[in-house]
Amino acid sequence: MKLSQFGFTLPEELIATHPAENRDESKLMVLHRKTGTIEHKMFKDVIDYFNEDDVFVMNDTKVFPARLYGNKEKTGARIEVFLLRELNPTTKLWDVLVDPARKIRIGNKLYFGEDDSLVAEVIDNTTSRGRTLRFLYDGSYEEFRQQLKDLGETPLPRELGREVEPEDEERYQTIFAKNEGAVAAPVAGLHFSKHLLKRMEIKGINITSVTMHIGLGTFAPVEVEDLSKHKMDSEQAFITQETCDVVNNALDKKRKVCVVGTTTMRTLESSVSSNGRLNTFSEWTNKFIFPPFDFSIASAMITNFHQPKSTLMMQAAAFAGYDFLKEAYEVAIKEGYKFSTYGDAMLIID
Repeated sequence: MKLSQFGFTLPEELIATHPAENRDESKLMVLHRKTGTIEHKMFKDVIDYFNEDDVFVMNDTKVFPARLYGNKEKTGARIEVFLLRELNPTTKLWDVLVDPARKIRIGNKLYFGEDDSLVAEVIDNTTSRGRTLRFLYDGSYEEFRQQLKDLGETPLPRELGREVEPEDEERYQTIFAKNEGAVAAPVAGLHFSKHLLKRMEIKGINITSVTMHIGLGTFAPVEVEDLSKHKMDSEQAFITQETCDVVNNALDKKRKVCVVGTTTMRTLESSVSSNGRLNTFSEWTNKFIFPPFDFSIASAMITNFHQPKSTLMMQAAAFAGYDFLKEAYEVAIKEGYKFSTYGDAMLIID
């Protein structure tokens, strides 16, 4: 397929700048693949489409405060540093993005904190905005990581067009977040509340998880018209034996398996055997899913409404069917559904 097939005009007022007051009270559009019908619900109604022994698979990654602000030595220029991934815990090497990048060269030092309590040296250029930093810190590794947390802020996507607010620390994190390592939230999971999870438990729905530490590559623009030539950045993912057992048991019993979010789907599809069984996984994956694609595990999927020409929209189209998803997006715009990180949700089901 072609990149241009995923273009559409998204009115700016439909990009959600803030989350719904209650997590499970965003709007939910339900797409029935077999009949081609669309329903309009609230997210907490999602439970009505599943029964005892059905399975939900979540991404339990935890977002860390990856955006830091420092000052360049001598000039004092304010520099934004976005932590992407830790390269070496011992030497405190990190891949980062810097802005404005033109001011940052190899050998420069950056100072963080009101008392310049943390210093980093630029040791390499990786891309136009990418740099490798070595943090100069004499304390323990635990103290160093705490410093990063204390100095960092919630890495809210720039597309929201606003500054970080206190509520974002909680709301830009799923309630089941456990394994820290993401620089972006698995946004489909943001809709689940403690109350909804309890209702699911009472109904006998099984909930299990994978971990994919989401990087900015998930949101990187596609710059080639031929989608088969696009390369995703690799992201680290993990699937435990316990999760494999839960999912494979559901498949054996012909129960529904609902995959929550595109990153969860990519993780599962990165570790499926030829006979359709889910295997344990502890690797980096650059799986890119776009139409047409033969899914091995999921019988249902929850996802948000995404930006035009995004890899997230492409994956949703692969699961729903391209024409059906385009129709759903047209309906969503007409009905005032909210898009992006804090936007509304879609359930795609047979």
